[in-house]
Amino acid sequence: MTVWEQGVSQPWAQRALVLLAVACAEDEKADRLAQLSIGQRDACLLALREKIFGPQLAGVASCPACGEVLEFGIKAAEIRATPTVVPTETMDLSHTDYEVRFRLPNSLDMTSLDPKADNRTNRQRLLTRCVLVARRAGAEITPDELPPEVVAAIAERMTEADPQAEVQLALACPKCAHHWQVPLDILSFFWSEINAWAIRLLHDVHVLASAYGWREADILAMSPKRRQAYLELVQP
Repeated sequence: MTVWEQGVSQPWAQRALVLLAVACAEDEKADRLAQLSIGQRDACLLALREKIFGPQLAGVASCPACGEVLEFGIKAAEIRATPTVVPTETMDLSHTDYEVRFRLPNSLDMTSLDPKADNRTNRQRLLTRCVLVARRAGAEITPDELPPEVVAAIAERMTEADPQAEVQLALACPKCAHHWQVPLDILSFFWSEINAWAIRLLHDVHVLASAYGWREADILAMSPKRRQAYLELVQP
């Protein structure tokens, strides 16, 4: 409940840091957690989600071809990704006559993005932050001067080094047999579960406090089974 209360009014990247403080060791400093790559961050969040709500994830999606709404279930182990290349603090890329040194995006980078800006603007801002050095034929250039094919090569290397940052689910429509992929953002998925749980719990507290006059702390201290038993007495 404390984590939910701290994060509910925060932007998404900050909510991730609130959850990371719970998921990681207590001696981990906030600035260190913020510097984890997005894939490393999401791996921690997936592990925390599995610990709290179990290994099974359930969701719904709409078929882009016919609009059919389908339910799907997947295990956490099935979306736990392993890098195909060893991630390092910085990475180098050579492409034709371009040489680029870059790092993986982290939560600080995501916090810097403008939610009101379009995707193209935010992608460029992310590229500018993550590209440390860029050269063409030996002469230094800015990230804005990198051609699309080099930017695409950087994105591909990032995905190889940090695959947990971009999880895609393969779905098939039982009605029209259309196949497509949808991204699974563990942060928003996990937070939606926490939010729904918190709202339900607050409702339970309201019902029991109204019926018995108990304090919130006493109700929250009850085991879920005992709390449910009282709720059934109040709302048979």
